[in-house]
Amino acid sequence: MSQTITIDDIWRLFQETNRLFQESQQSQKESQQASQQESQREREQSRREWEQSRREWEQSRREWEQSIREWDRRFQESKRKSDYDLEETRRFLRESSAETDRKFQETDRKFQETDRKFQETDRVVKEVSRQIGQLGGRWGEFVEGLVAPACIDMFTKRGIPVDEVFPRVKKTIGDQRVEIDLLVANTVAAILVEVKSNLKVEDVRTHLERLEKFKSFFPRYADCTVYGAVAGIVIDAEADRFAMNKGLFVIAQSGETVHIANDINFVPQTW
Repeated sequence: MSQTITIDDIWRLFQETNRLFQESQQSQKESQQASQQESQREREQSRREWEQSRREWEQSRREWEQSIREWDRRFQESKRKSDYDLEETRRFLRESSAETDRKFQETDRKFQETDRKFQETDRVVKEVSRQIGQLGGRWGEFVEGLVAPACIDMFTKRGIPVDEVFPRVKKTIGDQRVEIDLLVANTVAAILVEVKSNLKVEDVRTHLERLEKFKSFFPRYADCTVYGAVAGIVIDAEADRFAMNKGLFVIAQSGETVHIANDINFVPQTW
């Protein structure tokens, strides 16, 4: 059997529905307020963040503008300095070119002067060489003229009684040639004298070779005892010792004449 619904039941239902509606409205209102507050907070937060971004952008813009100004200042300074350096370089190059040209002309002048002096020196050297050559020949003649007259007396006192002196004896056989400054001889002995204004060791060696070939070039002296001698106004110390050790007589200057420098007990080499 169904239950009968009264007016009180309907009223209570109405009141409950109204209460639930009021609660729903209140909840919705609170929800809206909370949402509005949250939205407000979010808007405030966004605004603050935007303001912060704007301030940061403004700071960046100011820094960028400052960088642009600094770059422009440096560019202008660099350009000014570059213009100055370029002009300074041009000036330096102009001055250097002028100085280099001046130095080149001065060097060329000095070179021409030096060349002229070299040519003059060369001319003088050639002339002196020519005169020395002539003097050398005359000096050799002088030495031979000093030595030759004394040879007979000097060698006779040394037990070699020579009696003839032949200056500048020459002979050629085939492609070989022998030249003797002084040939001092008699019928049984011959002395080959090499005369130098300045006697050196090499002159002594050459004379020893000449002594070895003498008899083959001059067979008329084949049965003679051949001696060797060297003479000089100036004689190197090594030359006189070398000559004496090889058995040669050494003729040296003594005042206005010459003498045999070998010891009285000297035993000469013979060929």
